[in-house]
Amino acid sequence: RWNRRSGHNVNLIGADLQGANLSGADLRNAYLSNADLSGANLSGANLRNANLTDANLTDADLSYANLSYANLSGANLTDADLSYANLSDANRWAELWTARLSKTDLSNANLSNADLTRANLWTANLSNANLSNADLWTANLSNANLTDANLSGANLTDADLSYANLTGATCPNGQKHGSGGNC
Repeated sequence: RWNRRSGHNVNLIGADLQGANLSGADLRNAYLSNADLSGANLSGANLRNANLTDANLTDADLSYANLSYANLSGANLTDADLSYANLSDANRWAELWTARLSKTDLSNANLSNADLTRANLWTANLSNANLSNADLWTANLSNANLTDANLSGANLTDADLSYANLTGATCPNGQKHGSGGNC
């Protein structure tokens, strides 16, 4: 029987956890690489410093989850809900480059300093997200909702912003979009 309070340092490499209810689970430092967490409920889970390399998180509920320092390199987060998730310190510890985040809800997420190089954020909801100093080099942000997002200092070199909603967004130069800000 799974005890959601004692998952600290657990080894679940390659585990089949499809649709599992892990809401509020303590999964700090857990080894979840190549795990199938599709459709899992991880809302409010503590995944600080967890290794989620190449994990399948399709349709997973990660709302309010603590993903600080987590390694999400190569993870599939398509249709996942990361609203109000904490992804702080993603620049040094969590790797989101090439992550598949299409249609993902990242509203209000802290992605400051995140490495989102080549990430697929097509139609992602990034409203009110903190993307300050994030590296979005060649990221696909087409049709993304960036309403009121903070992009100050972000690297948008070769990023695809076609049809993105930048209403009220703070651009890399610190100016609001439409009032001197060029995103």
